[in-house]
Amino acid sequence: MDDCVGRKQLNGALTLPVAFLVCNSLPPQGDRPARLTHDDVVTLFHEFGHGLHHMLTRIGYPSVAGINGVAWDAVELPSQFMENYAWLPEVLARIGAHVHGGAPLPEAKQRQLIATRSFQAGLHTLRQVEFALFDMRMHAEYDPQRGARVYPLLAEVRAAVAVTRVPEWNRYPHSFTHIFAGGYAAGYYSYKWAEVLAADAFAAFRESGAFDRNTAQRFLDTILSRGGSRDALAAFVEFRGRKPDITPLLELHGIAPDAPCASPPGM
Repeated sequence: MDDCVGRKQLNGALTLPVAFLVCNSLPPQGDRPARLTHDDVVTLFHEFGHGLHHMLTRIGYPSVAGINGVAWDAVELPSQFMENYAWLPEVLARIGAHVHGGAPLPEAKQRQLIATRSFQAGLHTLRQVEFALFDMRMHAEYDPQRGARVYPLLAEVRAAVAVTRVPEWNRYPHSFTHIFAGGYAAGYYSYKWAEVLAADAFAAFRESGAFDRNTAQRFLDTILSRGGSRDALAAFVEFRGRKPDITPLLELHGIAPDAPCASPPGM
């Protein structure tokens, strides 16, 4: 997703925002029509969330309208929030159909698909924590006298949080482009933090209904329409009525203390 035109209201003239998505899905093959995997759908919902954030802004100053000027660790909130809808049975029933005949995705298949969301979620979470801690410590603790200490520092982080042992010859940081060449230096934590915000925001819809108009209006008024014109945490607190809570994210992944274990039928 990227912005084509930003919203602005200058000299009495209002320019409405325009966003675009560049998608890369498999094309048709011969007489077989193009089909999207569920991963494709999740990605589409994610990027459309960015699009909504850009297009629904009500801010007339370009530098803080839409996705502009939003704190780095909150800009993924709308996109990761929208991903949740790609996992709802009532949404899957609407968007998923057999390529021949149009029959909806059977409920048993829906349950199996939804169960994959929590598969090895704990390991995935700790993997992200490992990357975030390594990134933050490497930048916060850098000492020119000692050098970068990339691998000793990574070994300390892995000893603290990793579940599986990594071979000595592993050189993962060489390909960690997010923090060395991708703009996430000292900010990789924002991926997981944005997940916390998104899951907690979506919990409000789980409480009131996934398509509850009043909740959606509050989300629009407090989050989507504000752009970077207001502190991101203050906007979130206005929406939820409190500071962020990690519990909804753990529940979505099936790793909260009281969360049911999501398993496919028959397992």
